[in-house]
Amino acid sequence: MASPMSAGTFLRALKAEGVTVVEVGDWQHHNRNEKGPWGPVHGVMIHHTVTSGTAKTVTLCRDGHEDLPGPLCHGVITKDGKVHLVGYGRANHAGLGDDDVLRAVIAEKALPPENESNTDGNPHFYGFECENLGDGKDPWPQAQLEAIEQVAAAVCRHHGWTERSVIGHLEWQPGKVDPRGFTMAWMRGRVRDRLK
Repeated sequence: MASPMSAGTFLRALKAEGVTVVEVGDWQHHNRNEKGPWGPVHGVMIHHTVTSGTAKTVTLCRDGHEDLPGPLCHGVITKDGKVHLVGYGRANHAGLGDDDVLRAVIAEKALPPENESNTDGNPHFYGFECENLGDGKDPWPQAQLEAIEQVAAAVCRHHGWTERSVIGHLEWQPGKVDPRGFTMAWMRGRVRDRLK
């Protein structure tokens, strides 16, 4: 059980890990906390946006859309490796997922297959959306992959978690495919090596 970092601590943790941060508006107070709790937190969730273009992607993730109000994550990782902070607190990113997966993340054990959507993940995961079309063809630049590794490691380092606390949306919710274009096992390996 971990309490979420304060926004200031979160910002400092990212910068200490070498992340290039762009603060978007009043991100520290932009959240969905009125809909329920933020925390306890147990892990980091990685997504892709199915968008292209920095400005469009950041705006969408900050503001959301008609069916899903923003913020849609805490940070948007664009192709250039910058991390745009768009919200802090409860965010509409994880949605309903598998309680068995959550228990595995908490225990930092191998993930079971995600076959249920019975648990709200929004209170429990830091969320990062990554600019990518999600078609398996759109490239993942090295700067962007490094930023994903850095943000995940920064959060894990603060909370004393291992790389097993980092999951993809596809490992949480049945039917999701993101992030597509690299495997989460490979990314967790990068996070593990960075945490050493």
